[in-house]
Amino acid sequence: MSAVGERNDLGQTPGERYRILTAYRTIAMVGLSSNYYNPSSFAAVYLDANGYDVVPVNPVSAGKREILGRPVYADLREAAAQHSRPIEIVDVFRPSHEAVAMAEQAIDIGAKVLWLQLGVINDEAAALAREAGLSVVMDRCCKIEHARFFGGLRTIGLNTGVLTSRLGMRLPRD
Repeated sequence: MSAVGERNDLGQTPGERYRILTAYRTIAMVGLSSNYYNPSSFAAVYLDANGYDVVPVNPVSAGKREILGRPVYADLREAAAQHSRPIEIVDVFRPSHEAVAMAEQAIDIGAKVLWLQLGVINDEAAALAREAGLSVVMDRCCKIEHARFFGGLRTIGLNTGVLTSRLGMRLPRD
């Protein structure tokens, strides 16, 4: 087993990611920031706009504010107990060394998927989740994967059509 943060076979296929994004609609975003310019916020806004039920989990903001007009929960167990729908995907925007605790909570609440965001790599967490029957995606972004499969790469500044990958040539706008 590799060390925390070391990349190896991440054990997922594009087909599996597509299946996850079409089968499940309730996503607890652990580490979702109230700062609109934070990458987790970009992902949450995008996923919300595409019909996902985003459940904010952030112990610092819990009980103090809303994110995306929704209550913020201190942890996954609280979110699962109080949210109106079962949490299916646990999307982790926390450091790799916290992933094992997130996997344990995801298992405890009956989630179907442990999704570790870009740069979040922890083989122990992945193995723990897989042994409990969860699908695991590691070192990938839900927003980017959704956009890749469903044509939303233009959202929030990606693939704007202004530059090509060839010598910086400009393309006409749509």
